[in-house]
Amino acid sequence: MELYKGRPECTSNRLDKEIRVYDLLDKLEIGYERTDHEEASTMELCNEIDKVLEVVICKNLFLCNRQKTNFYLLMMPGDKKFKTKELSKQINSARLSFADAEDMEKYLDITPGSVSIMGLMNDKENAVQLLVDEDVLKDEYIGCHPCINTSSLKLKTADVFEKYLPAVGHEARIVHLLGED
Repeated sequence: MELYKGRPECTSNRLDKEIRVYDLLDKLEIGYERTDHEEASTMELCNEIDKVLEVVICKNLFLCNRQKTNFYLLMMPGDKKFKTKELSKQINSARLSFADAEDMEKYLDITPGSVSIMGLMNDKENAVQLLVDEDVLKDEYIGCHPCINTSSLKLKTADVFEKYLPAVGHEARIVHLLGED
């Protein structure tokens, strides 16, 4: 794996949704570094990606309530355990569960394994509420996928929250997760 600055030179073998991420980041003048890799499906590969980017890629979970009327994208440190009950209390939403692949595609134009804050650019109706664990904000950089899990990006946390989110019409709700048993 190599580290590159900015978008790929050749985009003919890239998905349109990935190119749209690069287009938006470039338009917003948000600098980023990128690495390409095989599908990030194991923790071992994710750890390798983290080393190349020199950042911990966030764990991104796409959740919904039981009635499927509220959808949430939760960003949290990759090494923190997710406890449904802990989050449910903070957002007053009982029975949180993982949303299905169809809803993920419908709202974020993302498939399982590729969930990322970058998908919010596809949520024009603001159907998805962004929840961010406060520990994510402590790091200077955020690691995420550009809507596909065969590439990973390193972005400044401040750029994501001060430029990207306002541009895509989303605000983050900060939550406090302990992730302990």
